[in-house]
Amino acid sequence: MQASTSVTAELPAAAPRADRRRRAAAGGTAGLKRAHYTNSRLPFLLLLPQLLVLLLFFFIPAVRALVQAFVITDPFGTTVHFVWFDNFRALLASPEYRSSVWVTLWFTLAQSVLTLSVAAVLAFATDRVIRGRGLYRSIVLLPYAIAPVIAGILWAFMFNAHVGPLTYVLKALGVAWDPTRNGFDAFLLVTFAAAWKHICYDYIFLVAALLAVPASLLEAAAVDGAGPGLRFFKIALPMIGPTVFFLLVMNFVYGFFETFAIIDAVTKGGPGGATMILVYKVYQDGFVHIDLGSSAAQSVLLMIFAVILTMLQFRYVERNVNYDV
Repeated sequence: MQASTSVTAELPAAAPRADRRRRAAAGGTAGLKRAHYTNSRLPFLLLLPQLLVLLLFFFIPAVRALVQAFVITDPFGTTVHFVWFDNFRALLASPEYRSSVWVTLWFTLAQSVLTLSVAAVLAFATDRVIRGRGLYRSIVLLPYAIAPVIAGILWAFMFNAHVGPLTYVLKALGVAWDPTRNGFDAFLLVTFAAAWKHICYDYIFLVAALLAVPASLLEAAAVDGAGPGLRFFKIALPMIGPTVFFLLVMNFVYGFFETFAIIDAVTKGGPGGATMILVYKVYQDGFVHIDLGSSAAQSVLLMIFAVILTMLQFRYVERNVNYDV
């Protein structure tokens, strides 16, 4: 009689456990749902549009560029000669191409550091804005809604050597400014324009990352006498290290590939090649000078450079990122 009573008392407790085991075996957990397709072809049909976009605009052009890099062809495509690595050897021996590589590296590094630094300051200052915080965020995010070519035209007009309003201010301060003749002025102009266009992208991620930093830590540091700068560099910045590393990689990709429209609208690679970054040189040689073999070889080398720089960042920068905080 006592044994039957103990078995009966254990049934209510054992039933929920058995029910949980059945749900786990079926693959479902509380609050989660799994999609089941009765038609096995439906998932592939849903992926088909994206696969077609990748095929038409990435894989086919990439294969064509790789093939074109090993041949020399006339502008009309009627004569094709296979030349092995002659296009690559000619590029690496060209002083103009080597200069473009250095311009690209300095430009990418300068705009990445400037973009990330300004975005970090704006993101950390967001919590200190009491009134008009929504307006403050809208103003910071406004450049994100502007096309890169429009951003380039805007900066080219403001700093125009003859009619630019900010040029008059610089001349009144005794600063000689002429980006159409001075290569360093042109380099600064495109760097500031590219950074201004991309600050809002970094700002969005940094604001979201700073929201995850415990406010109690910052308040405790403030009570101990730490100023805003010390709280940011000693507490907030180490805790948002993964986000900063992600933005650093994305800024390098942006500098290598997505600044073409700004360069084209502001300087067109001049003066004297001072702003001739690699992605714009690919366009110049391929679509202006109709040197298709050299342009294809440059696109292959550009992708290799981007991959190498990304790997170096993962190798030497990511080791200092702490993902456990």
